[in-house]
Amino acid sequence: MSKSHRRQQRRSSPVSRRALFSIAGASAGVAAGAAGLAAWRLRDRTESGGTSSAPETSAAPESTAEPTLDVAAREAWVDSAMSGMSLETKVGQLFMVYAYGDSSSGSAHAGSNQGLHGVDNPAQLFADYRVGGIIYFDWTDNLLDPAQIAELSAGIHQASLEHTGVQALIGVDQEHGPITRIGEPVTTLPGAMALGASGEASVAEESARICGTELRAMGINLDFAPVADVNVNPANPVIGLRSFSSDPDLAAEMVAAQVRGFQPLDDGIAACAKHFPGHGDTDVDSHVGLPVITHSEDEWRSIDLPPFQSAIGAEVDLIMSAHLQFPALDDSGTPATLSQPILTGLLRDELGFEGAITTDALNMEGVRVQHSDAEIPVLALQAGVDLLLMPQDLPTAYQAVLDAVADGTLTEDRIDASVRRLLRIRYHRGFAGDPPNPEEVSAVGTDEHAAAAASLFERTVVVERGGELLPIGPGAAVAVEGPDGSAVDTLVQALTDEGLNPTAWGSAGDSDFAVVLCEDAGEWSDQMGRVRSAAESGTPTAAVSTGKPYDVAYFPDGVAAMATCSSAAPAMRALAGVLAGRVEAASGLPVEI
Repeated sequence: MSKSHRRQQRRSSPVSRRALFSIAGASAGVAAGAAGLAAWRLRDRTESGGTSSAPETSAAPESTAEPTLDVAAREAWVDSAMSGMSLETKVGQLFMVYAYGDSSSGSAHAGSNQGLHGVDNPAQLFADYRVGGIIYFDWTDNLLDPAQIAELSAGIHQASLEHTGVQALIGVDQEHGPITRIGEPVTTLPGAMALGASGEASVAEESARICGTELRAMGINLDFAPVADVNVNPANPVIGLRSFSSDPDLAAEMVAAQVRGFQPLDDGIAACAKHFPGHGDTDVDSHVGLPVITHSEDEWRSIDLPPFQSAIGAEVDLIMSAHLQFPALDDSGTPATLSQPILTGLLRDELGFEGAITTDALNMEGVRVQHSDAEIPVLALQAGVDLLLMPQDLPTAYQAVLDAVADGTLTEDRIDASVRRLLRIRYHRGFAGDPPNPEEVSAVGTDEHAAAAASLFERTVVVERGGELLPIGPGAAVAVEGPDGSAVDTLVQALTDEGLNPTAWGSAGDSDFAVVLCEDAGEWSDQMGRVRSAAESGTPTAAVSTGKPYDVAYFPDGVAAMATCSSAAPAMRALAGVLAGRVEAASGLPVEI
C-alpha cells in the first residue's frame, strides 16, 4: 500500500469517531483561516503603504469571528516604542541570550553569569545591554516548576520595561518529543513525528494550542517550534523525530496547523518555523560541524520548501535559519545563516516573508567555522537576520554591531527595520501592554489539558502491518519487554487497566502474547533479537518502535509492526488502548522506510 493511499485511508477512517473535533470541520476551518490570513496580509501591506505581489483572488466571505489587525494602531505603538530607544538600545534589542538562575535578580548564579556575560543575573542584561530577550533552558536552572518560571518571566519583563520601554521576548525550545525543555506538571504532548503519524491537521493544531496556552501562562511568548524540516535522511543525527514527516505535503500541513495553534491573533505566543532552507537531509549535526545539503534547486523546491511556504501562508511570526551550506542556493560556501541570497533573496524577496528572521544559536560550530565571533553578527544582519540568538560572546557581538553602524558597514535604518519587526511580534501576541500575571500559572497542567493530550496521543499509534494479530483478547497473559524501564512499567500498568494480564518477560514463551518495545534499535541489536526470538517462539508478538520509526523496517514478518514515535507515559497508555482494541490505530507511518 502506498504512503499516499495510507494517508488518505487514515483521514477517512472511523478514527474520527473519537476526534476532538471533526476532520471535515477542521478542513473547513483551515480553508477559512487561510483565506482570512491572506486578506489580513493584503490589508497589512496596503495600509502600511506597500503593495502586494500576490495575484488577486476572489474575496472570501467576511467572517464575524475572524479577528482583524489594526495596522495603524500597531504601527503607532511601534513608532512610540522606538522613539524612546537610543541606538545602543536598538542594537541590544537584536540579541536573545541565555542566563543562569531561577530568578531575575538573584545572586546565586552570579559566578556563572559573570563568566558568560559579565553580569550577575538576567535583569542586569537589560541594564547593561538592553537585550531583546532571554531563552530558557533546564540546564541554566531557569525551569524548575511553573510557578517559579512565571515569577522569573515577570521579573524579566519588568526589567526589560524599565530599561528598554517594552516587554522582553522570552523563548524556549518546547517542541515536545525529544526536545522538551519543560517537563511535568506541564502537559506532555506528542512530538512532531507522532503528530505526523496521525495524519490530521486538527491534532497538530490542538497540540500547539495547549502548548501555547501553558507557555503564555508562564510568561513565555515565543516557542522555537514547529520544526519545518522534511526528514528524508534516516541517518539524520539532529532532526529525526523532530520532523513531522519525510512527505513534504504532510509536513507542510502539520507546520501550518501548528502555527495556527500557537498564534491566534492578539493572543497565544509567537511560533518559529525552523531551520530554513531545510535541515532534513544531512548526516552532520550543525552543533558540532557545518553540514552540506546536496539537493538541487528543483529538489529543494519540491522537498524542503513546502513546509516553509505553508508557515509563511499561515503568517508565522519567525523563521529560523540553519547553519549549513546549500550550494544549489548559494554556491559561495557561506552558511545559510550568513547568506544574503538565501535569507534576503529567497526568503524575503521571492517567498515574501514579512516576519522576523532569527538565527539558530550563534555558539554552534556550524556557523563559527569560517568567521570570528565579532564578524558573525554583522554578517548575519547584512544577510537579512533580525534576531541574533545566543552569540558565543555577547559583549563582543554587541560592540561589533555598534562599530559596524559607526563605520557605515551597517546603517541605523537597517537596525531599525529589524527592531520594528521584533516589536510587531510583541504587539501581535498581546505583549504590548502590562506584563502577564504570574497567577495565571493555574492554566498549566490542567485536567482538561491532560485529557485532551491523552486523546491526541491515541491518534498517533500506528499499526504498519500485522494488524490481524490485534486486539489481544481480554484477560490474556502478555509478556512485556523494552529498553526503557519507565516505559515498560507504564505499559504494564496501562495493560492491566485495559483488562489484560501483563507478566514478566521471562515467561514470554508461556504467554498468550508478547510486546517488545524498541528504541532506535538497528537491525542486529539485542532489542531486535528479542523481537525475532518472540516471533520464532510461536507467541503472537507486537514489535513497537518507540523512537524513530525506521526500526519498523527490521521487524520480521509475522509480527504486528507498530510505532508510537514516543516512549512518554501518555504514548504507552495509548499503545495499551490499541493493543486491547479500545483505541483504533492510525494506519501509516509518517516516513518512508
